[in-house]
Amino acid sequence: MWQRLILVAIGVAALASTAATAKTSHHRGARYLTAPQQQQVACTVLGCIPVPRGCSQTYGRTPSGIPTGYDVILCPPGIWPLK
Repeated sequence: MWQRLILVAIGVAALASTAATAKTSHHRGARYLTAPQQQQVACTVLGCIPVPRGCSQTYGRTPSGIPTGYDVILCPPGIWPLK
């Protein structure tokens, strides 16, 4: 009776350890599967150009508020959008 109980306990421990090993190996490989971020493209008056990192884009408007149909790239001081 005790021998069977010990064998069952060993079997349960072995299954738990293989399940834990399989689970960690699955998660270990999953962190390398990140997709690269796609760069935004703004179609300005000068043509379609990639938006630099740290900058954003918005719709262009005339001083009266009418849309121009072109994008405008907005960058913080120190970042130049055209290189």
